[in-house]
Amino acid sequence: EHIKIYRSKEEAIYGSVPWQLADIEDGWKNISVISANGNLLLLIFRELSKDVSNFGSNWKRYTMLVSLSGHLFDQFLINEALDIIEAAGGSFHLVKCQVGQCTDSMSYSELVVGADNSVVLDKIVDTLTSIANPKEDHGVPKGKTNSFALKVGKVKDSCVKLGYDSKKKNVVLVIGAGRVCQPAVELLASIGSNSSPEWIKSCRIAEFEEQNYVQVIVASLFLKDVEEVHFNFTMLPHFLLTLAFVKHFFIYDFFSQLFFIIEGIPNATALQLDVMDHDSLYKCISQLKKHLVTASYIDDTMSKLHEATKDCSITILGEMGLDPGIDHMMAMKMINQAHARGGKIKSFVSNCGGIPSPSAANNPLAYKFSWNPAGAIRSGRNPATYKQAGGIVHVDGDNIYASATKFRIHDFPAFALEVLPNRNSLIYADIYGIINEASTIFRGTLRYEGFGEIMGSLARIGFFDSEVRLILRNKDRPTYRTFLYELLKIQSRTSDEPVKAEKLITDRLLALGICKEDGAATRTAKAILFLGFNEPTEVPSSCQSAFDVTCLRMEERLAYTSTEQDMVLLHHEVVVDFPNGRPTENHQSTLLEFGRTRNGKAISGMALTVGIPVAIGALLLLAKKITRTGVLRPIDPEVYEPALEILHAYGFNIVEREKRKDHFGGFLLVPHRSKSEIQ
Repeated sequence: EHIKIYRSKEEAIYGSVPWQLADIEDGWKNISVISANGNLLLLIFRELSKDVSNFGSNWKRYTMLVSLSGHLFDQFLINEALDIIEAAGGSFHLVKCQVGQCTDSMSYSELVVGADNSVVLDKIVDTLTSIANPKEDHGVPKGKTNSFALKVGKVKDSCVKLGYDSKKKNVVLVIGAGRVCQPAVELLASIGSNSSPEWIKSCRIAEFEEQNYVQVIVASLFLKDVEEVHFNFTMLPHFLLTLAFVKHFFIYDFFSQLFFIIEGIPNATALQLDVMDHDSLYKCISQLKKHLVTASYIDDTMSKLHEATKDCSITILGEMGLDPGIDHMMAMKMINQAHARGGKIKSFVSNCGGIPSPSAANNPLAYKFSWNPAGAIRSGRNPATYKQAGGIVHVDGDNIYASATKFRIHDFPAFALEVLPNRNSLIYADIYGIINEASTIFRGTLRYEGFGEIMGSLARIGFFDSEVRLILRNKDRPTYRTFLYELLKIQSRTSDEPVKAEKLITDRLLALGICKEDGAATRTAKAILFLGFNEPTEVPSSCQSAFDVTCLRMEERLAYTSTEQDMVLLHHEVVVDFPNGRPTENHQSTLLEFGRTRNGKAISGMALTVGIPVAIGALLLLAKKITRTGVLRPIDPEVYEPALEILHAYGFNIVEREKRKDHFGGFLLVPHRSKSEIQ
């Protein structure tokens, strides 16, 4: 019942093994490789009890290294040893295993055996010793000895050794192990540890950090993501970071099993980083009564949980990433400070963008994708609505790129940027409480200048059309060049030379009216060539539409290299009017964050600015700094004040400027007020 043979580790993982969340202490390593012969792997599975309520607390304080040698597998003694450990309430971690290759060969295993107290650990060792020195022969054929030897090491108190003996355990279940997971896990697991950063001591969670530590459980449906998290955090003790790979056909079963992990733990919070099925997640939250922090937008489904979660004293903190997230916090700080001084918001403008750092903006679009571009392309064609000088402006999705306008920031004059309107800005008038004040409300997406012009041209050519095209359904696959010529209605000809190809495409763009002037046509032609649309290689059969082809080419050609950094830029500008003839003020707040490299591993600026706020939200809930319940955004001072404080201490640089209107209608730069002056 314990030994099964599979052709590969992947086959075993995706096989019909019940309760694949077994041995969460090791996560995806719950499958132990015992022997390899050719392409066969012999694997041991430890069957898991259906009661998984104690999964979140399976780290054992006292541990001992136990060595077993003898006929462990042909007499099933290893099975008996593992059953003894489990029955006594202990845990084990296989660190070494060598299997004898013939009948007379001996096998050898090393296990780290753990227990909550030394009495239980002693009992486990005594029972194992009784197997090694049996009074009966355990069914060994007459004339043969048991050949089972046991060696035990010293008892280790892991808590005392690592300084966790006097600290209270808190658990954060991270659902999703995608790109923003690494910085969130790193921050959470550092709380209360020996590697806890000094800056925490200056924050409002300092007292919590002194008395608590955080165990992080990362769970994902995708093995590759879990393996990457394990690779990035091999230095962490297993009781600080545990990994779970769960393969389920039904997503609700996935959430149900995950939340059972933390159900019986008082100080436990869930953190969502990468989940598509929000409805199932929210259903589990309401049933199992655990806090949730997510960077996702608060949609209608989540909003409907407000009263139910309040009744259960549960908090769902949504929109706790970058945009939405940090943008909310910066905005509400500025707005509330203006209101506290008797001012009214005349204009609110917020622009944000994740773009390559200047050194990485080395292609005609000056843009790169850190994941599949399909979502970014679709979102870039959503219709937009905003308020400008008291009037409502609607921009159709097909005209978004054409509506891009030049944008510059005083503190960063080297950045040649443009801004595109971002969806419905009007809803933020209500969220921020300025619906009856502001005559201008605008939220935009930042890109380098020229992006909208080229993307608009590509859209008019038909590169983003999602209809299935006949040429892409043929058994004989077209080349990228053939596909391009069909879009541009060019009669088939060979144009391998880049200069000739560029002129051919430029002339065609002008002839078709795609571009109105030579410069725009030339820039678009260069982008088309850079993306590889003039290459004579075949288009893969997976591409059935122009949109499919474009996404594939952009994913291949507009990807970051391992040495390149991205950049996040968030800029708020608020104009405040005051009564009694006081001068109008212009307040600006800017966040600029680049990707970082730590210990040779790159972390993108986008991952930092999304993952760190979500982790901060979890810490504030664990530390009981957030007392409000229900479905929340980080727009309340109880949330955004400590969160911004921690972001600043972490190293996020938010530059604030203030200008006052002079007698001639211009704005003069004035020193930024201190907190005491504002109060």
